[in-house]
Amino acid sequence: MNRIFGSSSSKKPKPTLQDAINATDARAASVEVKIKKLDGELFRYKEQMSKLRSGPGKNAIQQRALRVLQQKKLYEGQLNQLQQQTFNMESAALTTDNLRNTMATVDAMKLANKEMRKQYGKIDIDKIENMHYDMEELLEQANEIQESLGRSYAVPDEIDEADLEAGTYTHKLDALQLEEEEEGPSYLSDLNKVPDFVDETPVEISEVRPTINSLTCLTQLG
Repeated sequence: MNRIFGSSSSKKPKPTLQDAINATDARAASVEVKIKKLDGELFRYKEQMSKLRSGPGKNAIQQRALRVLQQKKLYEGQLNQLQQQTFNMESAALTTDNLRNTMATVDAMKLANKEMRKQYGKIDIDKIENMHYDMEELLEQANEIQESLGRSYAVPDEIDEADLEAGTYTHKLDALQLEEEEEGPSYLSDLNKVPDFVDETPVEISEVRPTINSLTCLTQLG
C-alpha cells in the first residue's frame, strides 16, 4: 500500500513564514521587471506619436499605447498587493520573534527567581545580626585596650584654675626667681674664676696704677 499511495514520511515540510516572504519577494521582483518593460514600450510609442500627424497611423499607435498602459496599471496593482503581503508577513515574523524573546526572558527570570530563593534560604538573618553585634563588641574591646596601653605614668595631675588662684604654684615660682637674682645667672658665675692655664695670681687694678705714674715721672726728668 505504501508503494502505491506513498507513506506519510514522504510529505514535504510545510513552508515557514520566512519561505513565504521570500517567495512573495520573488514574485514582486518579476512584476517589477514587467512594469519596466512596459514603461519602455510606452516611451517608444510616445516618441512615435510625437513625430506623426493626426491620422489613422497615429490612432493605431495610440491604441497600442493604451493597451500597454492598462497592462502596466494591472501589474502595478499586483505589485502593491504583493508588497502589502510581504509587509504583513514581515510584521508577523517580527511579532513572533518578539514573543520568542519574551518567553525566553520569562524562562530566564523564573530560573533566576528559583535560584535566588534557593540561595537566600541558606542565609539566616539572626546569625548575621548576632555576628554584627559581636563585631561591635570586639571593636569596643580593642578601643579599650588601646586606651589602656596609651595611658601615661608618673605624670602630675593637670593644673586647674583653682590651684593657680590659691597660689600653690606661684610661691614656688617666686622662690626660684629670688634664688636666680641673688646668685646671678649660671652662665656669668664662671667669669670670676681664674683659668687653669694661668700660673700667677692676677694683680688688681689699684696696684698697677702707681707703677704707671712713677714711670711717667722718670721719663719727664730724663
